[in-house]
Amino acid sequence: MPDIVINKGDAATPRLQETIPIVLILDKLRSAYNTGNIFRLAEATRVQKILACGYTPAPPHEKLAKTARGCELSIPCEVFPDAASAIRSLKPQGYCIYGIETAANAEYYWRTELRFPAALVLGNEALGISEEALLLCDHFISLPALGAKNSINVGNCAAVVLFEALRQWLQKGKTCSSTQQ
Repeated sequence: MPDIVINKGDAATPRLQETIPIVLILDKLRSAYNTGNIFRLAEATRVQKILACGYTPAPPHEKLAKTARGCELSIPCEVFPDAASAIRSLKPQGYCIYGIETAANAEYYWRTELRFPAALVLGNEALGISEEALLLCDHFISLPALGAKNSINVGNCAAVVLFEALRQWLQKGKTCSSTQQ
């Protein structure tokens, strides 16, 4: 039987020093635990920053810190009154805005070729992305949901889409263009 080596501890895995050109826009997330989980995912995938919109919990926050496990200290976070304002702040900087939503015109995440820099909008689990923010999105990405429910936990959804974005970024040799195709 071959030896199995398990990386233990935070410093055991090689680190990517630079961030990838992705911003997360969190649109009225209710759960501080979900938000903390997303901070942890953002740190693991080297996201540039998180924009907390509406009543989305933002650091410092005791419940958020519990699931973020210190990642809320290393991922920059800005607070916006609403997701539409956050999107409007990114568009002049060349960000392509992707709404992660169960929209009829959404493309499955594995079929979507991301354009960087990219902003991923994640909405409230009960309400989705706000209508004003939906209208500002350039594209929509979805995950297939074949059961009775048409969506999954926002943190789980963020994990799927973020690791796909990281795969694409690394596969392209970190030379993605921010120009529209």
